[in-house]
Amino acid sequence: METVIEIRHLNKSFGEREVLSDINFTVKKGQVVTLIGSSGSGKSTLLRCINLLETPTAGDIYYLGENILDGAHDVFKYRTHLGMVFQQFNLFENLNVLDNCTVGPIKVLKKTEEDAKQLVLHYLQQVGMAEYVNARPSQLSGGQKQRVAIARALAMEPDVLLFDEPTSALDPEMVGEVLRVMKDLANSGMTMLVVTHEMDFAREVSDHVVFMDKGVIAEEGSPEDIFNHPKEDRTRAFLSRILQK
Repeated sequence: METVIEIRHLNKSFGEREVLSDINFTVKKGQVVTLIGSSGSGKSTLLRCINLLETPTAGDIYYLGENILDGAHDVFKYRTHLGMVFQQFNLFENLNVLDNCTVGPIKVLKKTEEDAKQLVLHYLQQVGMAEYVNARPSQLSGGQKQRVAIARALAMEPDVLLFDEPTSALDPEMVGEVLRVMKDLANSGMTMLVVTHEMDFAREVSDHVVFMDKGVIAEEGSPEDIFNHPKEDRTRAFLSRILQK
């Protein structure tokens, strides 16, 4: 399998505080990689470093074999290859669902309004939100907003979708509808990097699980390895704590 993203010796500090230390891992085409760990372990910061919403303090990020931090690469263009789904949806409240999703393809990918509309309708259909094209975000439930946000990310036709705790702002009854969409995407072969507290999703859907603790990768492996045969005491402690909830 082709390596899409490779992280080498990545560090991130905010002032004196080091939040990521010597992070190394790869994401291969078609893989679902989940990042798990306690709040504050560095998962979301790592995701934000990968799409350069945060600038790494040290280390390298390779995209399709090229180091995008070497100063010679167009960071803006690199970002267009990564779709990002945020915890808080980040939809434009003053735009309806269709316009929320077409603004990127029109402004960034330079598609015509008609082409962008057809593309977006395809993805809204895929996430079960096609009938809401004229609705404003304020008229939608949290689960519906997140499904629109996923369609918006897909409309940019990215190589990789990054999810930053996409269900943590949702009421429990809405979590399932978003996870179903994510499972469908995984089954379709979409390359996905997911920060999540949903252990059942991580266990069932991941190809590779990365457990982070205090800014380092403490352990990684297949879901079978991590959930059934963890090697590290801190992995076992985390899982026993979270799986008892």
